[in-house]
Amino acid sequence: MAKTKVNDTMQASELLSYLEAQKGAMIEATRALVEYESPSTDKALLDALANFMADRFAHMGAAVDLIDNPKGGNNLRISFAGPSEQKPGLILCHYDTVWAAGTLARMPFKIEGDKVYGPGVFDMKASIVLVEYAIRALAELQQKLPRPITLLLTSDEETGSLNSRALIEEQAKKSAYVLVLEPPITGGALKTGRKGIGRFTLEIEGRASHAGTEPEKGLSAIEEMAHQILALHALRDKEKGSTVNVGVVSGGTRPNVVAARAHLDIDVRAWTLSEAERLTNAIKQLKPVTPGIVLHPAGGFNRPPMERSESIVKLYERARNLGRQIGLELGEGQTGGGSDANFTAALGVPTLDGLGMPGAGAHADHEHIDSEHFPSRAALLALLLLDL
Repeated sequence: MAKTKVNDTMQASELLSYLEAQKGAMIEATRALVEYESPSTDKALLDALANFMADRFAHMGAAVDLIDNPKGGNNLRISFAGPSEQKPGLILCHYDTVWAAGTLARMPFKIEGDKVYGPGVFDMKASIVLVEYAIRALAELQQKLPRPITLLLTSDEETGSLNSRALIEEQAKKSAYVLVLEPPITGGALKTGRKGIGRFTLEIEGRASHAGTEPEKGLSAIEEMAHQILALHALRDKEKGSTVNVGVVSGGTRPNVVAARAHLDIDVRAWTLSEAERLTNAIKQLKPVTPGIVLHPAGGFNRPPMERSESIVKLYERARNLGRQIGLELGEGQTGGGSDANFTAALGVPTLDGLGMPGAGAHADHEHIDSEHFPSRAALLALLLLDL
């Protein structure tokens, strides 16, 4: 008779043993995904991988909805059946990477001991494999899901989720909880908080003149830029963890011309919504130091903060207790980077991030996963799907 949950140590051990026997298959499934290159800006390559994954999950018996996205790669909504009277659980993954087409030629998929290398393997193709094998394990062990499960595979997380955000938020509002399969913090800790991320620009409008014969008739946008950089960096709050970074500057035309224009690109991050609002208002209300200069600030927070709320902590504590059944001691932590968890947590939906594969080197040439964690991380996810 099928059970609805795995509750005791013996049953959890059975789940872990099954997944330990699948470790080789999980590595090969990861190879298949990595060898489909999927840069965020290449629709043809993204769609090829989306079609491959759609077929793979359909063969598992899932209902697959390929969602057309003319602005980028198509998104996938994959549904696993459960009691229809229950709200679904939501799992979030992305399948785009930061790596350009052709990267595999110099960074091929390779296995060195327990380390598995390849572009996008850590962020986050191996984590998609965790979802597949967690569901496979439950089916093989005749464990019924207590609620339907929706898996969203999106194509633009690495570029800000501009096209997929509405889909993510729509699905999250229908869901009882959200599990995000981004990699964990170093050491395997789950993520219970993320900074919100803001992207701002500042256009500075001055007045050109000849720098040699009529400098007094000019208004230097570059001089004003120097004042504004200092003003922007003064908005930082070390105690609250709020950061402001002017990362790109440009301005002027020639050395002998007083610069009529300058431009700043600004990265802003904050742990709380109140700090995000403070920083946004301060940037939008910047005043020129030089009389006659005009400032044009623009932008905002494209990812709200994922604040460490009571519902997030409760979800983490359940994961920690389940992890102990399979020998995992799971810590928690917060990170300055953003993910799609920022969107769902801001809606008030209980959200837990960092459930993906441990490893290192995201966006770097040494990107890799530690494959010995495949069984335990897949087992943890399966236990959560049964428990929540």
